[in-house]
Amino acid sequence: MIPVFRPALGAEEADAVRAVMESNYIGCGPKVKEFEKKFADFTGVKYAVATNSGTAALHLGLKVLDIDKKEIISSPLTFVSTIHSILYNKAVPVFSGIQSDTLNIAPDIARKKISEKTKAILSVHFGGHPCDMDEINELAKENNLFVVEDAAHACGSEYKGKKAGNLGNLSCFSFQATKNLTTGDGGMIATNDKEMAERARRLRWLGISEGTFERIGKKGYGWDYDVSELGFRYEMNDIAAAIGIAQLKKLGAANKKRREITKQYNDSFSRLDWLDIPAERSYVKSSNHNYVVKIKNQKIRDRLITHLAENNISSSVHYKPIYMHTLYRKIAGNISTPVADEIWKRILTLPLFPGLKDGEIEKVVDCVKKFKP
Repeated sequence: MIPVFRPALGAEEADAVRAVMESNYIGCGPKVKEFEKKFADFTGVKYAVATNSGTAALHLGLKVLDIDKKEIISSPLTFVSTIHSILYNKAVPVFSGIQSDTLNIAPDIARKKISEKTKAILSVHFGGHPCDMDEINELAKENNLFVVEDAAHACGSEYKGKKAGNLGNLSCFSFQATKNLTTGDGGMIATNDKEMAERARRLRWLGISEGTFERIGKKGYGWDYDVSELGFRYEMNDIAAAIGIAQLKKLGAANKKRREITKQYNDSFSRLDWLDIPAERSYVKSSNHNYVVKIKNQKIRDRLITHLAENNISSSVHYKPIYMHTLYRKIAGNISTPVADEIWKRILTLPLFPGLKDGEIEKVVDCVKKFKP
């Protein structure tokens, strides 16, 4: 079975993990610091704070904005972690409409969702295609709002020549197993705000004023510390960070391979009248995290899923709108956004990852083209 995603790991990652294990320090230590510095430099921000998951990064990223009981505008077409992070902070999710081509937040609709309680816009770069950040930032400026990027899909993406992750007040990345850069599991908060970064760093380690590694070498092991607020166990460890450093070196080549596969798919599918290929605006460079096509209707989409599976090809749907889940129906009631309501029934994710072999690409292409809608 050809999977939808497969992590691209090799000898470099194995050697990096082995070196950490032989160092006898596997907690949140020197490799985490090194990874944070290199990731901040890559993204173009001043500060980066590594966490043990993308969900943790989102939780803390919103936590440092003090959004308790405020409203946060976000996309309904995203993984549940995005919106869960709003609830973790005792805030209220407000769902914006989305664009039919990019599947990102539509700024003109987001504008209509702003109220006196709105605190931030949590923009999701769906599939690695950056949102319309100029419009979103202008909207935020006019209404004194924070802008947070959910860049879980967008490691290496660019918007008008600027890296995703450096397009708002702060950003949150995921390094889960299927992501463009993986550490097995992990996340990162990126920001140019020193106070936000320092608070996030404390909160990821239970609110403790100084991490264990920083206290090593101090007289008496530097055992004393202060706890200024209630924090969490969200710190990354050096094993994950070592994998991340190795992955960061490969990211450019891996994303290039994703673009090449995307082009092969686009060239092969562009003339099919029952399928629309993914959009990419002229001023962005997507990380091509996934390859999501739009099928003519749900009936054809569901038949295609079966057809692919019968030919040992996995596919998936990313995503059905968040407010369709039982939890959010209880919280938000019968809300909807017209584009998301219609389009989720037609979207389909096909296999895309750097290790996808030529024969596998050809098989996917051939299978889709031979399908009878």
